[in-house]
Amino acid sequence: MEDKKKKPARWKKILKRVLLGLLILVVVLAIVVAIFATKNAKAMNRCVDAAMEELRSHYTVTPVDAGEYEDLTLYGLMKFDVEQYEIEGIGNLSVMRVNMGFMQMSTFVITPRDRNLPLLSTDYMYIFGNRTAYMEFYDVVAQKDEAYNALLADLNAAIGEYDHLENAESTPAWYAPLLTVTAYKNGGSAEDPELTRLLTDCLDVYLEHAKTLPELTEEERVEKLEITVDYTDGLIEKGGISTDVFKSALGDETTKDFFDSVFFGTAAD
Repeated sequence: MEDKKKKPARWKKILKRVLLGLLILVVVLAIVVAIFATKNAKAMNRCVDAAMEELRSHYTVTPVDAGEYEDLTLYGLMKFDVEQYEIEGIGNLSVMRVNMGFMQMSTFVITPRDRNLPLLSTDYMYIFGNRTAYMEFYDVVAQKDEAYNALLADLNAAIGEYDHLENAESTPAWYAPLLTVTAYKNGGSAEDPELTRLLTDCLDVYLEHAKTLPELTEEERVEKLEITVDYTDGLIEKGGISTDVFKSALGDETTKDFFDSVFFGTAAD
């Protein structure tokens, strides 16, 4: 009888130890995630701040009220801090940041309206000690003249300075024919300064060339807007990696309104 009584007591002790071990593991994991989240959020903000500083050194940048989209939450977990700006003489800028604990991500998008420039879209992702940076320039122009081609050549040259960084994989998409200059890079926290300079160097080239380009006429602006909207509406209709996440959470109609009014700012015209 005594052996039978001892067995349940022994199992209870073992169960308590297992549960205590799991609790300790969860606490340690939570601490590790919190440490990385704090470190990565600072790295993300430094990158965005450097990009904004570079932009302001070339052009006047005015904040725009993003309205209901200023704090955007998807699935109750992904809380985006959304900022919108007007770049005088160029067009719309949107900046998004999200901190999900295990992952931090910033998005920086310039949608040109007033000059013959490509659309710039960047995503910087921070997952524990790993970084991935996507930079894409989209051909939303009607006339690819000598000045435009010179800009692309100088952007390629700027990106070439970072060939030593590991290339990241990119997913084929329907909008691939619109892509002109791209950079997809992997790295670790040690590469944070270089990945930041990759963005600021390309912005410097982009903005310096913009100064030499004439402002578009009203007719040319309308034509450029149509090309841009074909691309942004295509994201809603045909999908995209990030777009599909927004569509699933918000629905097609709200996602389109967000894209038009804030993210790309095409509704401003």
